[in-house]
Amino acid sequence: MTAATSAVRKYMTSLPEGATRHGPGFLVCATVGIAAQFLSDHYGTPAMLMALLLGIAFHFLAEDGRCVSGIDFTAKKVLRFGVALLGVRISVDLLLALLTGGSVTICGASAAMPIAAVLPKNQFSERNLIFTVLSVTVLSTMAIIAYPLITSTLGLDHRATGGFLGGTIHDVAQVVGAGFSVSEETGETATLTKLIRVTMLAPVVLVFSLAFRNMPSACSDRSKRLPLIPGFVVDFLALATLNSFGLMSERVVSTASDVSRWALLLGIAAVGMKTALKSIFDLGREAVILIVAETLFLAIFILIGMHYLG
Repeated sequence: MTAATSAVRKYMTSLPEGATRHGPGFLVCATVGIAAQFLSDHYGTPAMLMALLLGIAFHFLAEDGRCVSGIDFTAKKVLRFGVALLGVRISVDLLLALLTGGSVTICGASAAMPIAAVLPKNQFSERNLIFTVLSVTVLSTMAIIAYPLITSTLGLDHRATGGFLGGTIHDVAQVVGAGFSVSEETGETATLTKLIRVTMLAPVVLVFSLAFRNMPSACSDRSKRLPLIPGFVVDFLALATLNSFGLMSERVVSTASDVSRWALLLGIAAVGMKTALKSIFDLGREAVILIVAETLFLAIFILIGMHYLG
């Protein structure tokens, strides 16, 4: 009993110290996140992209001073907390859609963050995450304009166009915008196709977590071996399961979704602050060619699949 009391007292004593150490950096990230959401609400820009760009602009705060610890805390702990809460977005309808869309891959900024969280860490991890989020957002925005023109030129009907848009454009909001700009049927089909892709998030994160855990490069110190499944992945899957069985109220799901969105927004802002713009350019043209080639391959693959299977 004495040991338990001592542990509780020690934990309570550490709270003010943690707030003092992490508070300034967390507040800076929160300010950037709120600014990014404001720009998104009023000008229609992607909130995650704005958080990244604003974060990079304030990179100097992550180099030295009182904000360093809080920015690092937000980029790791808060970001993972947001990923865990993403589980409440998975419902039984989406899980059923997963059965019909097993061959559909997942990509985009929404997948980049949780996947990056379970990959082996090195000095380039945060830079690679920034590059990936920026690249897929820019390419997806370009696709909103280009892809409807391509489907029109190819003479695809509304359902086929929706399937193509939902299977190739990365962000849900961009899929909805591109789809409904063509027709209501196209928008509904595109949204459904995109949601099928989204259902792959949980299994992909789980598989990546297990696969990279057993690789020698995943952890150089054997005494610090990674857990079988990271805690935030367990939380993600648990919340997804509870929501799938209808055990979570609408209010809880809505609140958790909002908290998740803000946690991810603050986390990605912190990652942006920790990344110097120069380090992104150091990736070179090979990285740009790679991600453009992947995007084109996905579009061509789906067009060929629709031609032979449609």
